[in-house]
Parts: sequence; C-alpha cells; structure tokens
Amino acid sequence: MGSFLLLSESELMDNNSCSLFPFSAIMGIVCAGKGDSMHMRHTKLLNLVNREKRVSVAGLARELGVSEVTIRKDLTTLEQKGLLRREHGYAVMITSDDIANQLSFNYELKHRIALRAAESVHNGETVMIDSGACCALLAEELATNRRDVTIITNSAFLAAFIHKQPNAHVILLGGEYQNESQVMVGPMVKRCVADFHVDKIFVSADGFTEDEFMSDSLMRAEAIRAMAEHANQVIVLAESATFQNTGVVVAFPQSDVQTLYTDENIDDTFIQKLHESDIHVYTVSMSEEA
Repeated sequence: MGSFLLLSESELMDNNSCSLFPFSAIMGIVCAGKGDSMHMRHTKLLNLVNREKRVSVAGLARELGVSEVTIRKDLTTLEQKGLLRREHGYAVMITSDDIANQLSFNYELKHRIALRAAESVHNGETVMIDSGACCALLAEELATNRRDVTIITNSAFLAAFIHKQPNAHVILLGGEYQNESQVMVGPMVKRCVADFHVDKIFVSADGFTEDEFMSDSLMRAEAIRAMAEHANQVIVLAESATFQNTGVVVAFPQSDVQTLYTDENIDDTFIQKLHESDIHVYTVSMSEEA
C-alpha cells in the first residue's frame, strides 16, 4: 500500500511535518477567505487588474473614484503582498500558481461555484479534490458544513487551508513537493492513490480547447489524471474566464468529464459543445444580488 498521511485537525496543528507548508503565503491577505481581510477598494482594484492584465494608475483612479495618490498607496500595499506588480505608472497582473494569490481575485464568485458543487457531496462520503482556488473553497465548505466527509488530495495548500475547520479529515497523498503550487506530483502520487476508489473527484482547469480541459503544468496534469483513474466521476470547477485560455498540456479530454460547475458568463457556444459531450453544466450568478 502506498504511503500517505491521514491528517485530522489536531494532527495538522501538532505534526512537525507540517513545517513544509508555507503558512505565510496561506495566511496572508485571504487566509480563510472571508473577505474581511482586504479593503473593498483593494478587491475591486485587483479584479480590474486581473481582467485587463495591465492598467494605468490614472485609469484605476478614474474607475475607483479616488485620487492617483491613493491608488499609488494601494498599489504599494498590494505589491508588497505579492498580488500585482508596479511598472512605470501601471499595475500589472502577476501570473502565479500560488492559490492564495488566486483566491484574492473574484473570491465571492469562486465561493459560489464551490458552494454549488458542494451540494453534490453527502455526509459520510469520501471524495478526491485537486488543487485550485475553487477546489480549496469546496474543501472548506465540506470540512465546515458536512459530517464525516474524508478528502483525499495531493494539495498541501488545501490540507493547511482547512485544518482549523471543525470536520477537517484529510488524506494527503505523498509525492514530490512542487513549491509554488504547493502540490505533490510525480510517480509516488500514483502509488499512494492506488488503494483508493471514490465516486467523485473535483478538479480545476487552467484552460480549454475544442475537445479538452487543459492544465498549465505537465506534472500536475499527470498527478490529477492518476487520481482520476480511481474515481467514477470527474467534476470540473472553473470560472467562465478559464474558457478564454488554452493552457499548455491536456488535463482531461471532454469525454472523461461528467460535470462542470462554472458561472453564468460562460459562452453559449461552449455550453453547446459541452452538452454534445454529455457534460452536465451548472452555472452560478455573477453577483450575490442576481
């Protein structure tokens, strides 16, 4: 049987092996992601930069209705926290695999996607969950509001992210630790997962082509495919913006995916294509008021 760690809340807090988790990256601006750790203006600013990729200080001041001096102070704060980069009068988005960074953008939308996906999980169930912002929020919901749910994952970030939740019960698969994305990869993941079988695996995606869900990392794609071999259903959690990206390497062909949870901004042509592949598509609203 492959080696693995069975971690409860107390074990995650007490086990010395947890020193490998970069808590400073996790417990920063989003921490448990309740939205009260970042000024609302910062959230709007980050969402603007995330959408446009590169925005001028003057443009941000105009959009947010504040002075350029205020914007420059905001940018200094956010740059120090590693959430964007300043560049000659512009704010530039940082492309990062760090999940804490990803959680700082469109948090509420990611949370709604996660909550919708959580409805498919029952008390007492064992599920596999991939890395990714939506997946981390799904795990948090299950560890908070479900009973006796066991989560099998290769994400060290996810295990640390939910360790204080009352029902956290995590099996962290062994492997080679990938520092920036904080996941386990390599052949050991395949060996560790070999003795498990679950009904559902929840995965993220970095992009989309006409026939495939894509990843930005070959090693992460290989690890999650190895895990998916031991699940009956592959369920993707992704914001609609993901469908504007292509990614680098195939994670799953559409034929391997049963369900997608996303938001209402997904293009109808994508939905039609997914339906043709017999993929069930569930969408959430872009705003809480909708």
